Amino acid sequence: MAIYLTKESKVLVQGMTGGEGMKHTRRMLGAGTDVVGGVNPRKAGQTVDFDDRAVPVFGTVAEGMAATGAEVTVVFVPPAFAKAAVLEAADAGIGLAVVITEGIPVHDSVAFTSHARAKGTRIIGPNCPGLITPGQSNAGIIPADITKPGRIGLVSKSGTLTYQLMYELRDIGFSTCVGIGGDPVVGTSHIDCLAAFQEDPDTELVVLIGEIGGDAEERAAAYIREHVTKPVVGYIAGFTAPEGRTMGHAGAIVSGSAGTARAKQAALEAVGVRVGSTPTESARLVLELLKAGG
Repeated sequence: MAIYLTKESKVLVQGMTGGEGMKHTRRMLGAGTDVVGGVNPRKAGQTVDFDDRAVPVFGTVAEGMAATGAEVTVVFVPPAFAKAAVLEAADAGIGLAVVITEGIPVHDSVAFTSHARAKGTRIIGPNCPGLITPGQSNAGIIPADITKPGRIGLVSKSGTLTYQLMYELRDIGFSTCVGIGGDPVVGTSHIDCLAAFQEDPDTELVVLIGEIGGDAEERAAAYIREHVTKPVVGYIAGFTAPEGRTMGHAGAIVSGSAGTARAKQAALEAVGVRVGSTPTESARLVLELLKAGG
């Protein structure tokens, strides 16, 4: 099992014919993703050869969906065009839009996440590495060769830490890894993924990676207390960050004691989440819990 993405998922790539789109489409295909088309109105009707597979290019998302049955799109378009691309995908009725683009203005993200929600389209991102169900499908830029299928679910604000935990726990493997992005506005939250992993029969334990700033992790803790029965292990990026300084992601700003790594750690530990002080310690806690649970 998996959440959001399986080997049956048919995937479009908006911006496939650009440099980043070409590179990562090739990687996604190599990971087994069923990429059924690209979208570029200026190159509609063409095909792009990726090793042994020719992928057609459509003028719109709606045309690509009609021709292929696609239900997922991955967005590799420049920030200035990302809002229009996501709105187009949502209006076409796509089920899942994975928005890799970074540097999207916050007001654009507010507009398209709200519109997508109204249309029934799930957004992963923006400014995210995407998601991967190892051995089945990979939508985005997460390396496919650093782990294997397994029984851990992972949801993370940080792309780099997603990769590190995937690698450190590669001997056990993952059901699905979701990089939700670290911008102030994202389409899918820790809570959304926790709910999905709770319902997934093949996910035995969840790793939650947060970071300083905002209150997403505190809200996740409240949700875990009421709704999650599976063990959860956490890590919060930014234990050494100075207060009042924006660190890395646009959403990661600390004011006083609110939003600090320690405050988030305390909120999670209060509901039974084991929180490591380093990514490696979090990986060790996962191993301990799995071993104790058989």
